[in-house]
Amino acid sequence: MEELRITTEAAELDLQLIHRFLSEQTYWAKAIPFAVVERAVANSLCFGGFLGKRQVAFARVISDYATFANLVDVFVLPEHRGKGYSKALMNAVFAHPQLQGLRRFTLATGDAHGLYARFGFTAPAHPQTLMERYAPDVYTAMP
Repeated sequence: MEELRITTEAAELDLQLIHRFLSEQTYWAKAIPFAVVERAVANSLCFGGFLGKRQVAFARVISDYATFANLVDVFVLPEHRGKGYSKALMNAVFAHPQLQGLRRFTLATGDAHGLYARFGFTAPAHPQTLMERYAPDVYTAMP
């Protein structure tokens, strides 16, 4: 297995690949416009996983770098799954110096609970305290 090189260098990220995957192959960002992906990446700490010069994995963290972070848009391209790349990506995220000592680190997942449990994620201790504004069709409603 080839070793995954992980970087947070924004200039190395393949925005076309990230947009294509998110908009076409995810349940959480179906039809997301390119401009929205571009803005989200520009305002987040992003992790790209590369085999040689080809990006095959991605994760994005939204944070104030002091108290809170939210992990979003995690993926490994289907043809590269089952090789430990998602674990390597998560190890890089949780080892990042700017993401240490945070009081709360959150995520939402519909299908990867086992992966995230390995990194200490559990169901909310006090779910009655959590609220959200959720617009699942926001991207399909955009002009």
